[in-house]
Amino acid sequence: MTLAPDTPRTDRSGRLLTDLASVLRAHLRRTADAPRPEPEPPPTPESALLRAMCHDMRSPLAALEALLRTLDRPVPDAGPDRGEVLDLARAQTAHLSSMLRTADATGGAERRGPVRRPLGDVVRASAAAAGLPAVLLTVAVQDRASDVAVGDARVQRILTNLLENAHRHGEGAPVLLTVTCRSGWVRLALTQEVAHPDRVVQYLRRDVPPVDLTGLGLWSVQRHTRDLGGHVVWALTGAGLTLTVALPDR
Repeated sequence: MTLAPDTPRTDRSGRLLTDLASVLRAHLRRTADAPRPEPEPPPTPESALLRAMCHDMRSPLAALEALLRTLDRPVPDAGPDRGEVLDLARAQTAHLSSMLRTADATGGAERRGPVRRPLGDVVRASAAAAGLPAVLLTVAVQDRASDVAVGDARVQRILTNLLENAHRHGEGAPVLLTVTCRSGWVRLALTQEVAHPDRVVQYLRRDVPPVDLTGLGLWSVQRHTRDLGGHVVWALTGAGLTLTVALPDR
């Protein structure tokens, strides 16, 4: 038997580990040298206004679409009165037009004359736009408050946002809306038993808009209220959390 002479063997595993270490060091070096992404800048007042407008227009558009679908099909005997549906549709259309006029004025366009509406009509249109089931909403409007003339679309936006927030995040709890006018101030008070009242209040305390849609409606409430010369207060009682928007009766 003839045996082949011994040949030296190279340590390939050691070379492989060395090569892997070199690749890893080069990758870490490139990662360290790469520029870090700049932090996202905070929302500007212009972008906040645009996002708030888009947020606030969802409810009246959805309500108008639902009303038009109601008019488009035969109404049974127990269905809603077509005249009432038409009135609600007109109210939502007027609200959208007023919102766009407000946006024009905010952007520097010439302000047009406001279309004044009774506060009672604004309350009914806001309730219809918010989508809150009628069985969950109790409305108490003082006679004098019902006749107050409203010439700014932001009043309905404030009320719609409050009701819509109660509908979406109230977990089915009933809502009491009280509207009064006394000593030159109109007060819109919404009471509901909520699981996390501190979370609601923190959105009302924000000075800057949120970076996403979370809490944007409540931020819009306090922003519009302040722009109209009013203020928002809150109180926690046995009946739940009460948010009160106070606006000067002009």
